[in-house]
Amino acid sequence: MARRSPSSGPKVLAIVLAGGEGKRLMPLTADRAKPAVPFAGIYRLIDLALSNVVNSGYLKVVVLTQYKSHSLDAHVTKTWRMSTLLGNYVTTVPAQQRVDKNWYLGSADAIYQSLNLIHDEKPEIVIVVGADHVYRMDFSHMVEQHIDSGAGVTVAAIRQPISLADQFGVIEVDDSDPTRIAAFLEKPKDTKGLPDSPTEILASMGNYVFTTAALIDAVSRDRDREGSKHDMGGDIVPDFVDRGEAAVYDFKDNPVPGATDRDRGYWRDVGTIESYYDAHMDLVSIHPIFNLYNYEWPIYTQHAPYPPAKFVHGSGDRIGEALNSAVSPGVVVSGAHIYASVLSPLVHVHSYASVQGSVVLDNVEVQRHAQIRRAIIDKGVVIPEGCQIGLDHEHDAARGLHVTETGIVVVGKGQTVTR
Repeated sequence: MARRSPSSGPKVLAIVLAGGEGKRLMPLTADRAKPAVPFAGIYRLIDLALSNVVNSGYLKVVVLTQYKSHSLDAHVTKTWRMSTLLGNYVTTVPAQQRVDKNWYLGSADAIYQSLNLIHDEKPEIVIVVGADHVYRMDFSHMVEQHIDSGAGVTVAAIRQPISLADQFGVIEVDDSDPTRIAAFLEKPKDTKGLPDSPTEILASMGNYVFTTAALIDAVSRDRDREGSKHDMGGDIVPDFVDRGEAAVYDFKDNPVPGATDRDRGYWRDVGTIESYYDAHMDLVSIHPIFNLYNYEWPIYTQHAPYPPAKFVHGSGDRIGEALNSAVSPGVVVSGAHIYASVLSPLVHVHSYASVQGSVVLDNVEVQRHAQIRRAIIDKGVVIPEGCQIGLDHEHDAARGLHVTETGIVVVGKGQTVTR
C-alpha cells in the first residue's frame, strides 16, 4: 500500500484550494470549475492532488470550492469517501461568507474565511495545495523537513532553467543555507541561479506546509493589509520571507514509491489550454513522461460500470486501431484510426474516421470519414460525417470553434459542430 501511517507523526490537516475560475482554460471551464476538468480519460484534475495527499498518509482533507462547483462537489462527494469510524474525511466546503459579504478575494482570503475548519480540527501542521497540477508527491517528506527547519512555512519548489524564470514565482535561496528563502520574486526578468546549479532556478509549485499558529497569524494580518491581493504566493510567502521564517523544499529530493527515472520529478501546471494539451501528450508515448501505471502510488477516482474498450473491423482500409494512445472503458473504435490521442469513456469513433494528436472527452461521437487533428473535444459533442477539425484553422474559427495561438482547436461541451 502507498499510504503511510499518520499515527506516529504530527496531527495534520490538508487544505486543497479548488475555487479557481480557470479563465485561461476556457472553454473547458465554461461549465465547470478548473479542478473538475477531466484528465487522462478517467480522472479529474483534483484526483491528482487528493491522491497525493492521501497516499502521503494524511486522511483529513477539506476542499475549498467557489466557482461553478456543482460537478466538482458531486465528484468529490461520490468518489472520496473515507472511514468516518476512524475520523477520516475528504469534504468540500463552499465559500460561505462567514466573515463578511465577500466571496474569496484570493487564496489567502479563502484560508482566512475558513479558519473555523482549522479551529475545529486543531492540527499542528496545515498542508495547503493547489488542485490544478499534474504530478506525484509524497508530502510526508516535506512535512518532516518543515518540522526540522523550525520555519513558519515551507514552499515546495521545482528546478527550472533560468531562462524560464519570467514564467514562475521564483525562490532565491540563502547562499549560506539553501533550505532558507532569501527572496520570493513573481515572474522576474532577472534573477540569480542556484548555488549548486547556476543555470537553474527554483520555481514555486503552489504547495505549502505551515505550522498552524504561523498560518493563522499570517492570514489574519493579511486580511486588513492595505494593497494586499490576499494571495498565498504573492502576499503570504513574502511576508514569511521578510520575517526570516520561510524555508524551501526542493522537489528533486522527493522519493515517490514506484517512480521511474523518466517520470521522477514530473510537474506541470495545467492552467492553460496548451499546458493541458501537452500534459496529455506526455501520457501517450511508449515510455510516458508522466506514468499513470505506477501502482505503488495510485491515482484514485470513481470508476463507472462501463464495459472494456472495443476495437472492431479489420479488413482493407477499415481497421479499428489505436496506436500510442490511452483508451478508456466504454470506448468503441469501429474501423477507425486513432494515433497519439486520449479517448475518454463512452467515445465512439466510426469507420474511416481518423483522430490524431487529440484529447476526446466523455460521450463524444465521431462519425464516418471525420478527421480530427491536434484538438480537444469536450463532452457530449457529435462530430458530423466527413467533418474536419484542426486541418484548416480559419475554417475552424469561422464555425465558432476556439483556436489557440499555437493551433490547438477546442470544441466546447455539447457544442454543435457543422461541416
